[in-house]
This record gives sequence, structure tokens and C-alpha cells, in this order.
Amino acid sequence: MNMKRQYIILAILTTLCLHVSAQGFHTGYFTDGYLFRHEMNPTFENEKSYFSIPAIGNVNAKTMGNFGYENVVRDNPLYPTLSTKELTTFMNPYLDNQLKGFSKGNNKINAQAHVSILSAGFKKFGGYNTIELNVRGMAYGKIPYELFELATNTSNKNYQIGDVAFMAQSFAELAIGHSRQINERLRLGAKAKILVGVAQASIEMNDVTVDLMTQDKWTIHGDAQAHVSMKGFKYKSESKEYESRPGSYKRVNDVDIDGSGIGGIGFGVDLGGSYKISDDLQVSASLLDLGFISWSNDMYATNIEKDFVFDGFHDVDFIKAKDNHATHQVDKYSDQVSDFYNLKDMGDKGSRLTTLGATINLACQYILPSYRQLKFGALSSTRLQGKHTWTEMRLSGNIEPLKWLSGGASIAVNSYTTSLGWIVNIHPKSFNFFVGMDHLMGKFSKEMIPLSSNASVSVGFNVTW
Repeated sequence: MNMKRQYIILAILTTLCLHVSAQGFHTGYFTDGYLFRHEMNPTFENEKSYFSIPAIGNVNAKTMGNFGYENVVRDNPLYPTLSTKELTTFMNPYLDNQLKGFSKGNNKINAQAHVSILSAGFKKFGGYNTIELNVRGMAYGKIPYELFELATNTSNKNYQIGDVAFMAQSFAELAIGHSRQINERLRLGAKAKILVGVAQASIEMNDVTVDLMTQDKWTIHGDAQAHVSMKGFKYKSESKEYESRPGSYKRVNDVDIDGSGIGGIGFGVDLGGSYKISDDLQVSASLLDLGFISWSNDMYATNIEKDFVFDGFHDVDFIKAKDNHATHQVDKYSDQVSDFYNLKDMGDKGSRLTTLGATINLACQYILPSYRQLKFGALSSTRLQGKHTWTEMRLSGNIEPLKWLSGGASIAVNSYTTSLGWIVNIHPKSFNFFVGMDHLMGKFSKEMIPLSSNASVSVGFNVTW
């Protein structure tokens, strides 16, 4: 399979269109009857045994970020009278405010996916046990404001850009968990995970500075590196000439994937505990995704020339012409980003080890003494992912007005935005159905892409007994 020039631009454009999730549905952390609380803390047990309906038992989708599709893709001001609006990008010089909505610091996006292929939970062996087969994926991006400013080419000045970083990985996990009551107040739980890696990629350009040479040429200095681990993956190169050096050399401009399969094997654990201070007050904590994947290959590329000439980014209008459809536009942008990174294929460097990125959850729950069907909770979550680390603080209120019906609402402040969440959980004797969001969705484009990078949905149907 030939993937046309999208291996780098993927992080800039495609991640803005992702609609996938972080591990765990945080609004459901304190919700009675929500079967998958054990994903956020392996200590939690369910009153019932359950078996998930394959592939629809637990689908959880969420993105978080401080910029999004609406900042990158705009209505084209050159065609304001058309019945069907044409689109352009923020790089279009005819826009009144090209950099509207971009953060003055680092612009970040975080997207993760978690789908349960199979999942079951039951009481046995002196506690509660879970068995899961999940498919997960995650992507992170960090782009300094100055890079977007350079892309508009309006200031014609020197730029101190700093670090640009992207990471993505996908894997399957087989997890076996067990939790048990230690005494009247303390309960502990753990999960062991076998991980099967599909692909992992990280692209970084550190300490980037851009110095103006002429009106439309800059000298770029920075240390760029790309690591890709995936079975059958190869870089493709073309000869490229640069003013900064005589002659030409081969520069990465494409990738090729020949076949697919297992890219790596790893191991991980989840650890958790809860402590009942009183009948009304309980605290809990968990450490999730403490583990690694050993990948069988490391396709490495770097910019041999740390200083080179770059002639800038150029806007490509989103128009209806047959030869300028979306795929063609992505190819053109990818060429420009390839020039910016200036990577050279260094071949396969052998195996490498990557971590999952651990999550720390700390929580406190209070049950209202006068009406015990109502409780309140506070949940602090921190994802440790190097340059892509994020934190969140969420307050929840949950109610169970009927034995078969529970729900709740939450409000959160995280590293990207403020969120409102909700959950409805229907759990009679024979089945469990839940639906909710950690972040209320805003407006969508006509292509049904969320305009903001903050969106969430969680849904699942399971058999219980």
C-alpha cells in the first residue's frame, strides 16, 4: 500500500479530524451500575457478572485540544456569493485574521481510541475478575504558535519556534484483572496485560529557529528525527537540491507499506486501591498503563543538514476543480512539510522500546447521608506522556433514582479546555446499556467533522446476570 506523502502532514491535518477517545469514561467513574469503572481503577467491582456484546460492549471516543478544525479550515473569502461555500486554510492571505483561535503558546491535540472487542466480569476466587480483549490507538501533537505564524508568511521576520512533536501508536491488549476486599475498609485490585503492537511513530523537530534571508526564503536550524515501527514500513525518497549545499541528495518524500502484521510485543499492568474512611466518604487511587512495547524495527530518518534554506508554506484553496480535490491538496501540503523537516532515510536501526504513557487517577467520593442515592465525587487524572503530558480535574454528581437506572453530570478543567459531561446508565436484571459524554459536542462542519478538537462520546451494550 502506497500512502501518498501523508506520514508527516498526518499529525497536522488528519489528527484534527480524529474522533477517538482517551482510556476510560471519566464521567462514569462514580456512577452506580456502570460496568467499566474497572478500566479507570482495577479495584472496582460490579454487583453483577457481565459479558459484552462483541465490538459494541464498550466504545469510548474523545479528543482534547486547544485548537481544531475550525482554526485550520476556513470559508474562502474570495467566493462569498456562492450558494455552496468553498473552503480554504488559515494560510490564505485574503483572510482578515489568519491566526484566529491559535494559542500564543503551544497548540496541542490529544486523541486516543479504546474499543472492547470482548469483555467479561464475574465473581470468583474470593473477589471480582475481568477478562478483556481491547483495541487501542492514540495520537498526540504539539505545534508552537510561531510555526503557524511562519506558515502565513505575513511578518517576514526571524522566528524562535522551539519544539514541534507528534506521536501516534496502536496496539491490541489482552487484560486479566482481579480485585478483592482486604478488610472492612481497604480493597485492592490489579490487571496484567499482554500487548500486541501494530504501529508506533514519533516525529520531532527540536530547538527550531527560522532566520529571514529574503522576502520569501528562510534559513531553518533544528534537529529533526523520525522513528517509525511497523511491519513492512519503508521510507521513499527523491533527489532534492538545496541552495545551502552543492549538488543534490535524497530527501524523504513518501512512504510505502508492504504487508501488515505484528510490529511488537509488550507487557503492562494497572494497579489500584480504594479506602472507605466512613460509610459516607471513600478515597481511591490507580496507576494505569504502566508498561512497554518492544518493537521489532525502527525505521529512522533525520535531517543531516541542520541548517538549510526553506521557501515557505503556500496556501492551497479548497475548490471544486477536479484536479484539486482533498487528496491532491494534502499531497501539496505534505511536500511543503517534507521540505520543512528535510529528512534523510537512515534505514532500520533494529528493535526499540516505547512506554505506554501511564495515567494516575486520584479520587474522593461522598455519599449524601440523608439521601444515599445521591453522591458527589472529585477525580484528578494525569497522563504522563513526555512532551504530551496532560492533566484534568473533574467534579461529578451522580444519582440512582431507581434500582435499574443511574446517571450523572460532571464538569472538568484540563490542560486544553473546560468540559461538561453526562451519563445515563440503564441496568435492569438482564442487560446494561450506557451512553454519555465527557465533553458536550459543539458544532460540526458539513462533512460532520467537529469544529472544535474537544469532543466525546461513550456507548455500550452488555448482557448481565
